[in-house]
Amino acid sequence: MSSAVTPPPKKVNRIGLEVVNYKGSKTTLCAGCGHNAVTERIVECFYELGVQPWSVAKLSGIGCSSKSPAYFLGLSHGFNGVHGRMPSIATGALLGNRTMLGIGVTGDGDTASIGIGQFMHLLRRNLPFIYVIENNGVYGLTKGQFSATADLGSKLKTGVINELPPFDCCALALQWGATFVARSFSGDKKQLQAILKAAITHKGLSVIDVISPCTTFNDHEGSTKSYSYVKDHEEPLHELDFVPFYEDISTEIAEGELKEVAMHDGSKLRIRKLGRDFDPTNKFQALEALDKANTSGEVLTGVLYVDTSKPTFMDMLSMDDAPLATLPESKTRPPKEALDQAMEELR
Repeated sequence: MSSAVTPPPKKVNRIGLEVVNYKGSKTTLCAGCGHNAVTERIVECFYELGVQPWSVAKLSGIGCSSKSPAYFLGLSHGFNGVHGRMPSIATGALLGNRTMLGIGVTGDGDTASIGIGQFMHLLRRNLPFIYVIENNGVYGLTKGQFSATADLGSKLKTGVINELPPFDCCALALQWGATFVARSFSGDKKQLQAILKAAITHKGLSVIDVISPCTTFNDHEGSTKSYSYVKDHEEPLHELDFVPFYEDISTEIAEGELKEVAMHDGSKLRIRKLGRDFDPTNKFQALEALDKANTSGEVLTGVLYVDTSKPTFMDMLSMDDAPLATLPESKTRPPKEALDQAMEELR
């Protein structure tokens, strides 16, 4: 007589969900695409932090990168917008319901070409939003032409050399108002995880530029966005570690070797310096570091800048904490006196 075998308990996170609850549909991107690695990190980070997937709004525009939200957080709210217009859709969605956690996935074409105007206005508003740029330097959906982030002198598979200087999305983000700016490589699992976790807890605009090689059109010799080039030229600013607020936060690192940045929910972003004096709260030092890296042909990765004190777009507008659709008429309809005053001012 055989006894029944008790199956092992399912592994769940702190809110009782399995990792499968954070996945989406099966990817249709090319095998080896760096975008799939970014998707895997997003799934892991939201699962490990115990974020309710149904409280997330995921948005995208058009491009290979903008297909990837279909592959994570299947229980969340999603919207695939018009090419380059995702920032305005995200702004409207989060103004309408500020209880949602917003994440947008975009590409270098979606952001730095047709969407550059919307990107710039998103930066200056400091919308509480995670903006992930999957940057491969080419237009993957239209056969691999150079995008606006392709480095000067880089070469296509066809042999064409890029003669135009690139937009550096991190430099733009630093200059125009983002309060969390980072660059990573899709092949660096540990670093990208720490950056994403910090961005999830950050109250403000997080811009993460992820070098994400295109295996079909931009992973050859002469490309500066290939796996081999980034591995050979990556220059990490520091080692990163992220400790959630619900875990014991302690350290035995000697004085001067570790910088801790307190996030809004009490979590800690730990930055261990790698033989350099880099302060991630100094915007001008970050811009200088990017400029030096670009001059020397390095791919600078890590957290470039963090500011946890700047007010968000919602704070500046004095938005109500409740979703707009739930507010009573007394809050959404101006009284007659207010309308009379407005009309009088327009005379």
